[in-house]
Amino acid sequence: MNKFAPIILLVFSILQANAQFYKSSEPFSHTYSIVAIDPETGDMGVAVQSHWFSVGSLAIWGEAGVGVVATQSFINVSFGTRGLNMLKNGFSPQQAIDSLIASD
Repeated sequence: MNKFAPIILLVFSILQANAQFYKSSEPFSHTYSIVAIDPETGDMGVAVQSHWFSVGSLAIWGEAGVGVVATQSFINVSFGTRGLNMLKNGFSPQQAIDSLIASD
């Protein structure tokens, strides 16, 4: 197995490098987000990864004691503040998601 490691590493490196180029035939933004909560402590976290530079300042939002919001694909920056406001006003997370998606 160890003799195949350099070949596997090379293949993944080539594929990863190719992913950094915009292809008009694949117009999606290739952004991935994760939102998590620790049910024991209530601690929340949010992160985003994208091949678009510096997307984190636009795609993730959070407020202590309220919640976190992660937007996807081509970002609608209003979703961050709108989502947090809905949570502050008693919306469940699912209600906030449904409302934001309906307005997209």
